[in-house]
Amino acid sequence: MKIDKKIVKYRVRKPDEKSADGKTSAVANDPDVFRDKNGKTAKVIRMHEKLERPEVLIGSTYKIKTPVSDHAMYVTINDIVLNEGTEHEQRRPFEVFINSKNLDHFQWIVALTRIISAVFRKGGDVTFLVEELKAVFDPRGGYWQPGGKFMPSIIAELGYVIEKHLQTIGLMRKPQLDEHQKKLVDQKRAEFEARARQTDAFSKSHFPEGAQLCAKCSTAAVVMMDGCMTCLSCGDSKCG
Repeated sequence: MKIDKKIVKYRVRKPDEKSADGKTSAVANDPDVFRDKNGKTAKVIRMHEKLERPEVLIGSTYKIKTPVSDHAMYVTINDIVLNEGTEHEQRRPFEVFINSKNLDHFQWIVALTRIISAVFRKGGDVTFLVEELKAVFDPRGGYWQPGGKFMPSIIAELGYVIEKHLQTIGLMRKPQLDEHQKKLVDQKRAEFEARARQTDAFSKSHFPEGAQLCAKCSTAAVVMMDGCMTCLSCGDSKCG
């Protein structure tokens, strides 16, 4: 807008004040501007690298115990709360620390924590870190977690820890099955449990696999021996 006349006076327009054409001011329509509890307008604070660290942060600590190391690793992720007490309140990761008694990994632990913390403080979408870390494979081979989940490396498990934390604070959605997948899983689970109930009585047997049920002692211990069906539990035999 070009001003051709000399400015002789000015006035500050209020946020909810309408202009001459009947439209509200730009401040009222700005999505990054909100009103606090006292009715004053304030700017929505978003994550950026120049944001100063508060004195107190909210943190969560996760334990990583792997079979490839005698000592556990403790991963602490601290979060900063933005726009606290408003409708725009958001919890964002700010820094990460990894502590372990194993000094063999000290150098890369320090480097990795500094890089991840720098990415957190940069702002924007930090969820890409999860897939990048989970895609790291150990050339010596991975390991199995308790419960049967394969982990390709310690770095990959760190990625799963960060993913779990981001899901907790609401930056990532937890994967959920649709109705068709849930129905299929429930059906397969029911079929497996039905088969398990049928074979459960014979699963911990001390007798050879494939032994038949003895009519005398009701034990799955009847096998073919010297051309005759003989029970290895009570000695009952068809041949007398």
